[in-house]
Amino acid sequence: MSRRVVRQSKFRHVFGQAAKADQAYEDIRVSKVTWDSSFCAVNPKFLAIIVEAGGGGAFIVLPLAKTGRVDKNYPLVTGHTAPILDIDWCPHNDNVIASASDDTTIMVWQIPDYTPVRNITEPIITLEGHSKRVGILSWHPTARNVLLSAGGDNVIIIWNVGTGEVLLSLDDMHPDIIHSVCWNNNGSLLATTCKDKTLRIIDPRKGQVVANNFEEPVALQEMDTSNGVLLPFYDPDSSIVYLCGKGDSSIRYFEITDEPPYVHYLNTFSSKEPQRGMGFMPKRGLDVSKCEIARFYKLHERKCEPIVMTVPRKSDLFQDDLYPDTPGPEPALEADEWLSGQDAEPVLISLKDGYVPPKHRELRVTKRNILDVRPPSGPRRSQSASDAPLSQHTLETLLEEIKALRERVQAQEERITALENMLCELVDGTD
Repeated sequence: MSRRVVRQSKFRHVFGQAAKADQAYEDIRVSKVTWDSSFCAVNPKFLAIIVEAGGGGAFIVLPLAKTGRVDKNYPLVTGHTAPILDIDWCPHNDNVIASASDDTTIMVWQIPDYTPVRNITEPIITLEGHSKRVGILSWHPTARNVLLSAGGDNVIIIWNVGTGEVLLSLDDMHPDIIHSVCWNNNGSLLATTCKDKTLRIIDPRKGQVVANNFEEPVALQEMDTSNGVLLPFYDPDSSIVYLCGKGDSSIRYFEITDEPPYVHYLNTFSSKEPQRGMGFMPKRGLDVSKCEIARFYKLHERKCEPIVMTVPRKSDLFQDDLYPDTPGPEPALEADEWLSGQDAEPVLISLKDGYVPPKHRELRVTKRNILDVRPPSGPRRSQSASDAPLSQHTLETLLEEIKALRERVQAQEERITALENMLCELVDGTD
């Protein structure tokens, strides 16, 4: 009599559990825009959710610890003139988030550690380059200040947020709407899906599709789900992929292995209400003392509910096999290094003693000085001898005034930073 061999895996018994009612975020008017993004982004400091807003687009940013009912007058991040379609936290600065909108722009925001008194309305920088709505954002995993955007114009633009410049524009690779874009582990390649039902692997710096037409899948899994899109989340540390159906009420998860059949179904977490979006916490934001290997933030119509995935273990000791070193908040490359052809794996950190997010770090944008750019050559207005000294005098006056204004702005910025640091210390002292 043959005995069926059960596949060995430490993730076979991973189970999901919704947070208690007092750990959810209540009274949030989640956006009703019909768009296929996750509407939610989370990091070890903050939870950001795209919300309903009259006369433009807005999202709310809550400190993770601020659970319970959210005040209806809680400050929002506003500035877009049309609905926001996607948001994404910078992986190298937990206080920086980008938003993409139907108004064709991308805005990058600095979120303070303290709760602002009024709406945040001034982005650090606005990126303009798309001719139609911008629906997809993705930060580069290892290079500082590199941000990807994809729009309804079927164009992918890669920006240097630190200067506001376009690094690369991929405008002839997709004949139709781009549905999703993601980087590989070191940011050397992109994977895209398109309305033409083609998966492309792209080398963005060469501007080439390097793989296409995947005719035979290595594994095929039939999904009993609603008509909504599937939001996939992959954890390379555990080789688990989680599939969350938008409009569905389940999270299905699978382990990926190197040997056939490659994809192994683990389990399904189900709840009563369908999800309108989903946030996925980076590994450094998890509670390692509870053997938590994933945490989702499920959006309902008016609330956000954390869902924790746990591996059952009896020991209270740190579980090395569950938590290999994982990407930390330090970039491995500068933007110009990546553009020149360099690649680098993520800078890893150990989670053995838990992860403490660093203090507020400012993103400084340095745009090229227009005074450094030579004026275009061409015919000029003729000047009389008496005009010349006057023009020279006017130019010197303008330059002096610009210099004085710059010094004043610098002083004000330093004063604001000092006040913010004092406020952070006061807040930390009252926690």
